[in-house]
Amino acid sequence: MSRPNAHPLAHPVLLAATALFAFPLVWMVLSSLKPASQLTENPYAFWPHRWEWANYPQALSAMPYARYLRNSLVLCIGSVAGSLFSCSVAAYGFSRLRWRGRDVVFGMVIATMLLPWHVTMIPRFLLLREVGLYNSLAALIVPTFLGDAFFIFLLRQFFLTIPDDISEAARLDGLGEWGIFTRIILPLSKPALATVALFQFIASWNDFNGPLLYLSDPQKFPLAYGLEQFVSSYSDQTHLLLAAAVLFTLPMVVLFLLAQRTFLKGIATTGIKG
Repeated sequence: MSRPNAHPLAHPVLLAATALFAFPLVWMVLSSLKPASQLTENPYAFWPHRWEWANYPQALSAMPYARYLRNSLVLCIGSVAGSLFSCSVAAYGFSRLRWRGRDVVFGMVIATMLLPWHVTMIPRFLLLREVGLYNSLAALIVPTFLGDAFFIFLLRQFFLTIPDDISEAARLDGLGEWGIFTRIILPLSKPALATVALFQFIASWNDFNGPLLYLSDPQKFPLAYGLEQFVSSYSDQTHLLLAAAVLFTLPMVVLFLLAQRTFLKGIATTGIKG
């Protein structure tokens, strides 16, 4: 059966929406290359009167960008590893194993999504301080090894789309549950795992409240919190602030462009089987 023709206005509308959402990002990049005098005299001009490439070296020299970047990468990679491990194991138990009370427990896990971060903020802070993780990146990484309700739900729904016959055949061949999980389910779930990894990476990269609450040593600040410190110190130098904002945003844009195909495939192939 042939596919129905798209509405003639579909592409123009999509292009207009894309331009609308891309405009702030384009304006930020162009403004980061404007001289400081232009941003003071005519901040709403779209094109730079003179391309001031020196704004970026000045912004890099004004803050320890390399250290902030290193801390952010350690935080993001550790958080991604924690989320992938804990959420995939939990999702496997909720989707491929049968045990009494499974659906009730899964419902309770999903119900935790209704709790705002502020409700658990103080208990989590007290717990992490008692175990000696305060003022360390571990305070932001360790909680990801305890699972996330949304990621567990996402992976569970994907695991449910994998035929049970595959697991049954593996059991007949003598493969245990851990072997089925690591050698069959995970390799078949790469799109969903990549989606979880991308979501967690972006969340950790943009996290401001976590470092604000758990970190006090400037040597351990990630980019999100370090950028705020930079803004406080250089609030009157808009050209440097915009250059720093571009440096903060650029890695995420590159990551999404590189991973968008896998990301979209993971979203499209995640089933809704109950």
